[in-house]
Amino acid sequence: MKPGSVGRRAGADPDADAPRGEGGELHQQAGGERPQLTTNMGVVIADNQNSLTSTPRGPTLLEDFILREKITHFDHERIPERIVHARGSAAHGFFELTKSLKKYTRARILTEVGERTPVFTRISTVAGGSGSVDTPRDVRGFAVKFYTKEGNWDLVGNNIPVFFIQDAMKFPDIVHAVKMEPDRGYPQASAAHDTFWDFISLTPESMHKIMWAMSDRAIPRSLRFIEGFGIHSFRLVNEEGKSTFVKFHWRPKLGVQSTLWDEAMKLQAADNDFHRRDLFESIQAGNFPEWELGVQLFTEEEADAFPFDHLDPTKIIPESLVPLQMVGRMVLDRWPDNFFAETEQVAYCPANVVPGIDFSNDPLLQGRLFSYLDTQLIRLGGPNFHQIPINQPKCPFANHQRDGHMQMQVHKGRVNYEPSSLQDDSPRADMKAGYRSFAEQPDDGVKGRVRPESFADHYSQARMFFRSLEAPEQAHVASALVFELSKVETPKVRERMVGHLINIDQSLAQRVADGLGLDALPPAQKAAMAPIDMPAAPEVRIIGRMRETLKGRAVGILIDEGSDAAALKALVKAAQSAGATVKIVAPKLGGAVLSDGKKQPADGQLQGTPSVVFDAVAVLLSEAAGKKLAKDSAAVDFVAFAWAHLKAIAHDAGAAPLLKAGNVGKDAGIVDAGDTQAYIKAASTRQWAREPKVRNLA
Repeated sequence: MKPGSVGRRAGADPDADAPRGEGGELHQQAGGERPQLTTNMGVVIADNQNSLTSTPRGPTLLEDFILREKITHFDHERIPERIVHARGSAAHGFFELTKSLKKYTRARILTEVGERTPVFTRISTVAGGSGSVDTPRDVRGFAVKFYTKEGNWDLVGNNIPVFFIQDAMKFPDIVHAVKMEPDRGYPQASAAHDTFWDFISLTPESMHKIMWAMSDRAIPRSLRFIEGFGIHSFRLVNEEGKSTFVKFHWRPKLGVQSTLWDEAMKLQAADNDFHRRDLFESIQAGNFPEWELGVQLFTEEEADAFPFDHLDPTKIIPESLVPLQMVGRMVLDRWPDNFFAETEQVAYCPANVVPGIDFSNDPLLQGRLFSYLDTQLIRLGGPNFHQIPINQPKCPFANHQRDGHMQMQVHKGRVNYEPSSLQDDSPRADMKAGYRSFAEQPDDGVKGRVRPESFADHYSQARMFFRSLEAPEQAHVASALVFELSKVETPKVRERMVGHLINIDQSLAQRVADGLGLDALPPAQKAAMAPIDMPAAPEVRIIGRMRETLKGRAVGILIDEGSDAAALKALVKAAQSAGATVKIVAPKLGGAVLSDGKKQPADGQLQGTPSVVFDAVAVLLSEAAGKKLAKDSAAVDFVAFAWAHLKAIAHDAGAAPLLKAGNVGKDAGIVDAGDTQAYIKAASTRQWAREPKVRNLA
């Protein structure tokens, strides 16, 4: 693939038609003269879209003082909360290699089969603050710290395999845009506002990520049911110094699961800590979450044949081009002893790699290598944050770095430099065992602020993603776009965004335009490169790939005075045998006396334990209780929302008045409580055929 330039500006230019002088400067506008963009030292910036690279395809140069100033200032904007990924939950566990990659790498964690390496994994939302809720529509960070024998390796990614931007120069801008608007301080943990969509509608490279973010991937059912991706291409380097590109994937053993949008919104009211509580309770119960580690391996020559540039972080490599190989597993089996000391103080950095793992020239990755370390310096108080127990390597470490804020080691001896001859036990570099960067032969090119022309296709993979989804998932994407853009006050932003959707899929654009009440489709946005039709990528779907099982899921059973004891016992046994967690819900927390005269304790009180927290429900009521609860709004909501959220409902005759009050209809998911086998089958999946009966989608 021949690198080149698509021009010095990336994305749409809101001032493209404004009158300019011979040097390109903006002339006087109706609203007054627009100020020039400068550094903090007053130096006018010519290009705020691209980092300085040695060639069009990288690597990024440390001399880029504009990039360093911009990201440094951005990294230091919040104290002490993380700027992004502030809301997170984490757990300890281990990684076990099941297939050696010795042919490709010298990294021992990827060559020693059966070896168990301690890990600490943190999963987080991106946009909200630390006090926000668990379940908004958002990307989830997926960061794993491996405490290997050769030092710490941090694999820092997301649950979505692509990013919004191609160059780290734009990272402060995308985060500023999605965060609370600076003049009003809201919305919190939401992208549904003008500044975000203004930025996105002017940034065509974001279109693929937007398709993922508006899909059900952004509203997961649980942290245990999400995939993880390293996003960037990395390099594996073997003992001979030969390099192979790699992309990392985490696949949950329980399969991928999402919520519905209405369900996610109601979960915010039902339990702000829903995902954190779910992870905690699963670990405490011994139902340890597990993921498989998969890799896509490919050579430089294979990459050159792709119809896209693998260094572009807004692109995936479809598995039809490079199959996924499973090489290991990760199990999370221990909750942190102290949330602040571990979950809050853990510091991840993509630059933390071990010998045998190296970086590609992905321009977003290149910026992240600088940004994360710089962020930790301010957030954790100085250069010694690696000495905090959760960040310390579990292998020996020694160097000549000394003193600094919060120094916790007592260094002995007179030598703190190299070379030296005064102290025999002074640490020395080791040419054989030490980390060696891959000796890359750079592309021919001219230093400058440019995007390679191989990064110019912004719509083909967005189209591939949308057209690869099942029909209900496509409807969810369209409806999510209508919801988000309906919150945007500025008409031109809404119309500009629909203009991008035309380039992705005409039917999607029309559905969104109809949902927004536009009289006609706006003009399509000009594409730097005409989109192409790519083969479907089934791996991006959830429906059709999710596992039809109750293992790892939750069933809620509503009871009251006089409920059938035998039916309850049979349902509990069947659900637990299928791997589900069962919780009993009753109008009173103390529970209820069943038909056998025995008191059944409750795990949750009805008003505080709605059906949205379960994957399937059952209702076992006496005739009297059924009539009584049919007049109770919390009970009516319990069954009405289970029906609306496409969940299976088992019921007995006494529950009939309540189901009628909740407008619960009939389909394969509404099952007689006596038929436990039929219920387990129905409860193992959502009833997608029901959705057109319960909501109007775009």
